[in-house]
Amino acid sequence: MPLGVLRPPSRRRCCGGWPRCLRRWPQFWGAPVTSFMGNVVSYLLFLLLFAHVLLIDFQPEAPSALELLLYFWAFTLLCEEFRQGLGGGLGSLAMGAPRTDSHQAPLRRGLHLYLSDAWNQCDLVALTCFLLGVGCRLTAGLYDLGRTVLCLDFMIFTLRLLHIFTVNRHLGPKIVIVSKMMKDMFFFLFFLGVWLVAYGVATEGLLRPQDRNLSSILRRVFYRPYLQIFGQIPQEDIDVGFMKPDNCSSEKGLWARPSGTQAGSCVSIYANWLVVVLLIIFLLVANILLVNLLIAMFSYTFGKVQVNSDLYWKAQRYSLIREFHARPALAPPLIVISHVCSLIRRLRRLRTKLPPFAVVEHFRVRLSKEAERRLLTWESVQKENFLLERARDKRESDSESFKRTSQKVDTALQQLRQIREYEQRLKGLEQEVQYCSRVLGWVAEGLSRSALLPPGGPPPPASPGPKD
Repeated sequence: MPLGVLRPPSRRRCCGGWPRCLRRWPQFWGAPVTSFMGNVVSYLLFLLLFAHVLLIDFQPEAPSALELLLYFWAFTLLCEEFRQGLGGGLGSLAMGAPRTDSHQAPLRRGLHLYLSDAWNQCDLVALTCFLLGVGCRLTAGLYDLGRTVLCLDFMIFTLRLLHIFTVNRHLGPKIVIVSKMMKDMFFFLFFLGVWLVAYGVATEGLLRPQDRNLSSILRRVFYRPYLQIFGQIPQEDIDVGFMKPDNCSSEKGLWARPSGTQAGSCVSIYANWLVVVLLIIFLLVANILLVNLLIAMFSYTFGKVQVNSDLYWKAQRYSLIREFHARPALAPPLIVISHVCSLIRRLRRLRTKLPPFAVVEHFRVRLSKEAERRLLTWESVQKENFLLERARDKRESDSESFKRTSQKVDTALQQLRQIREYEQRLKGLEQEVQYCSRVLGWVAEGLSRSALLPPGGPPPPASPGPKD
């Protein structure tokens, strides 16, 4: 049958194709797209179960069946993280490396590669908080603490859901933008914190010089300037001179509410005008200068990533495919079956002294000092060779361009010589035409006087010279 022609369906082929279908069944379930979809559905079900247990089924009594199922589900997630960590970061977004034996990926380097991925760090934090919350929940007297830790842990597990959106062309680069903006936010918070502490300490020292309560002082130093950024300005701190006299304390120059025993929290009116000036400067710097600086940093980060959004998304898609290609076919909590089967196969190979699994070469992320030195030397040599070759090509290109230019100049000179020759010929023809016209004029004049040229007629004109 020629190529491109569909083979007609055959009942005999369908019946005899069951073994082939069964052979393709593991390939279907082991495909990265199938593994990805299964893990997405499994993770959504895990979050629904987690939310149901926290909101409805989390009681101080003994754990219920759904709560025990949640614990087992989290245990399977922990087993998968152990597999990735011991396997040299297999399945991580940063690495996504194929399978390799223990000689190719030592434990220390594998753990380092595993921990270098931000998503793996998020998984470890979430599972650690989950274990801490479960431990507090099962401990007498720490039920409320365990519930609080698990509620916070649910937020971490939900944020981990963002990893799924890297498969989308538009949402994937946005995750990169958000991560880079978080770094910009830390710089903004650093500047804001310095300015906030400077303003808070100065105003607190001017307003309440006799307060000795450390907790209230710290609260006003940090909390009050932070609220003033959003427009919550306490009137009793800036309008002391306009307060009613009945609210004043017996102490001279101080105002308090209530007066009497809490005179330590009184507000001084000595430099209240300076507090107003500092407030104006603080709001100008915080709300205008620093906020616009943050907006400018966000705009620069967004534009820088958005220009190369397609490259970011392709890198994310490649890493995601490599990750789920290395993961087991089954999704949690059924992934424990794949872990048990893999452990049994490895133990059988160790027991029967079979050769290890096939080694797949992949890119190396970390090198030893000697290998790094050799790599840098090789890069330097290749750079010099490239620059020399490029300079030689440039010289050759310059000589070739000079040759082409000289050829064009020679052609132009030859054409100029031809043009000069044509001019000389035209001048000669012009002189001959002038001579002929004079001769014809002489003949016409002689014929006009006599039919035959008599003696004493006009002489013929002289031939034109070179000056004519």
